[in-house]
Amino acid sequence: MTHPTSLRLASYNIQKCVGLDFRRQPQRILQVLESMQADIVVLQEADKRLPPRPAALPHFMLDEAGWQIVDLGGAGSLGWHGNAVIWRGDRIRVRHTGHHDLPGLEPRGAVRVEFETQIGPLRVMGMHLGLLPASRRQQITHIRQDGRSLDQMPTVWAGDFNEWSRQPVLDNLVPDMNFLPPVPSYPAAQPLGALDRIALGGGLEALAHGVHGDRPAHIASDHLPIWVDLQRAG
Repeated sequence: MTHPTSLRLASYNIQKCVGLDFRRQPQRILQVLESMQADIVVLQEADKRLPPRPAALPHFMLDEAGWQIVDLGGAGSLGWHGNAVIWRGDRIRVRHTGHHDLPGLEPRGAVRVEFETQIGPLRVMGMHLGLLPASRRQQITHIRQDGRSLDQMPTVWAGDFNEWSRQPVLDNLVPDMNFLPPVPSYPAAQPLGALDRIALGGGLEALAHGVHGDRPAHIASDHLPIWVDLQRAG
């Protein structure tokens, strides 16, 4: 359990709930979510691929498990461009939401949720960046530029950054965000690549962070989830 003055945030590419055994089993994803004990979870590939992109992780299953779903405007979908945000707990409420179209050859987007939480106001940016290095650089730069027009607020970026390089390629493009040290999260059965990342803006610090490998995470998706325990800095 997290400390009363901290908040656990996680990021998880659930691969449309299709596991490494090629079976679509949303219940396994829920087991992983439960075992992480996170307050807020940013999801990628949360909706099926073809229009109208219905939710891969059904709303009713999340409701029954006690999760709240941020309404990001996708009718029947869990999120927007496959990005979704869920939370639970009586110390959290949603203040504002939005989304951002991202440049690049593939259709990609990022979502934005501003929360009131036990550690104060918190802006969460969820994203799933492109497969091409040039697209990822454009997308990170675009998100940073969009952020300059927003009210100042402690901000966390989380998602599947799709970056295999062990060099701080994306980190260097956003010097005002502190990328947490990478932890291998892909592929789930034998993680080699730190494709999933979390970055913190000013006013936040990490008490701890890591990758969640408890069963059935090793088979529920092709990615393992990552997490961070946040508190206000200073």
